[in-house]
Amino acid sequence: MISFESPGYFMLLSLVPVGIYFMHAFSGRGGRISFSFSNWHGEAFTYRARLLRGALFIAHVCFWSAASAIIVALAGPVRTERETIYLSDALGIMIVLDESPSMSARDFLPENRFESAKQVIREFVDGRPNDAVGLVSFGRDASLRVPPTRDTQALLDRLGALKIASLGDGTAIGMGLAVATMHLERAGGAGVIVLLTDGENNAGEILPETATEIAARLGFRIYAVGIGTTGEVAVEYTDPETGRVRAGLFESRFNEELLRVIADTTGGRYYSAQSPGALNAVFRSIDRLETNEKRVRIDVRTEAIYDRFLLVAGIGLLSNFFIRSAFLREVLA
Repeated sequence: MISFESPGYFMLLSLVPVGIYFMHAFSGRGGRISFSFSNWHGEAFTYRARLLRGALFIAHVCFWSAASAIIVALAGPVRTERETIYLSDALGIMIVLDESPSMSARDFLPENRFESAKQVIREFVDGRPNDAVGLVSFGRDASLRVPPTRDTQALLDRLGALKIASLGDGTAIGMGLAVATMHLERAGGAGVIVLLTDGENNAGEILPETATEIAARLGFRIYAVGIGTTGEVAVEYTDPETGRVRAGLFESRFNEELLRVIADTTGGRYYSAQSPGALNAVFRSIDRLETNEKRVRIDVRTEAIYDRFLLVAGIGLLSNFFIRSAFLREVLA
């Protein structure tokens, strides 16, 4: 951001149009000799006269541009940069997102469960600039998508690229929690895990209870969110392997008792979100519960840049002098 230490000098700019008027437009300024060409019948002085007038106009522009640049330099222009430095310890947060086919259920209109969850996660991440947030997704298997990072844009880009069923048809809750716990431990410091799922654990080599016990021993809280309504719901998604659109009805349910055990064992909380509004409320609640004291320092750096305007002024004055002395052959005392 550019600011000025002595903006009062800008009042001098009002003199520039006045000077232009009296030096170039005022009829009584003198310096002009009138000749009568009423009896001249020869060829008009067209090309050379236009060229000279154009050169003189450029010289005048250079002069007044230089005068304006000098006034701006007198105003003391400075470039100011502000940097926010967080002094409080960051919290490590791992988002563990279910991407099994059932997450395409269309009971979270106008989107499905998966897209609604991604939108709420985006808003949550945007509100945690001081925390290192990571992303794990799971289907039949689990995969680390982004390790804990403060690079919010990289995380959001990866989140936006997630697709339903890219990790197969299944729900490996235990694997998702295990991968998140491992990478949260590597990051060091305090950490929490936010689990979003709409199904029951039916895949993976690690049981959810086992992964939960490991997280509890390491001091990581787990917030378990059961997403979606129960009963018969419509699903529709594109199979990433074949490119075919799959649609149908399925009986929606999730293991609420398991999710409660996961949350209670680690000192977290269990939430049930049966609508987009409820899911928003869940993440607002988690955000309040995991609010760190945000101590920040604002570093302000200023750099004087008046010399750049003086350089422009110098170039303008030299250009004016060169055009008038070398090109127009004026004698400048």
